[in-house]
Amino acid sequence: MKISRKTLLHDTFRVAIVLKGLDGLMELVGGSLVWLLTPEAMIHLVRRLFQHQLGADPKYFAVHYLILATQSLARQKWFAMAFLLTHGVTKVVLVAALWLNQLWAYPVMIAVVGGFAVYQAERVVATHSALLALLTLFDVLVVWLTWREYREQKEIRAGEGKRE
Repeated sequence: MKISRKTLLHDTFRVAIVLKGLDGLMELVGGSLVWLLTPEAMIHLVRRLFQHQLGADPKYFAVHYLILATQSLARQKWFAMAFLLTHGVTKVVLVAALWLNQLWAYPVMIAVVGGFAVYQAERVVATHSALLALLTLFDVLVVWLTWREYREQKEIRAGEGKRE
């Protein structure tokens, strides 16, 4: 059974937007936790969640990085909360609209994710973060796949209009 390139790209688009939707849900959960927890409670929660790793290796880099990030987040609580909640809601709404094949959502998703990618690229240059670079590349892929799918959906709808 041979899968066409068109089908493969469509399926890749679907997987990519599901991942974006999950990212949006995680941002909603994170933003809600930032809203509900005090800065001290956030730091305590992270330490409790990763106490096993810290017990096994007190110098465990990833956990120490996460604790530092939590401390930084706690100092900027209102910005972090607003950032996470607005990004989360935006991504979840756009992904739902794309999944339901709402034509208006395609250019909006391209603009929003493209904007995120430009901002992230600037942050990559400033921080040299490999993880952020990978996330930015994923966003560029999502923009390209969304653009492709948008063109495809417009062609399909134009064809349907000619048959009527």
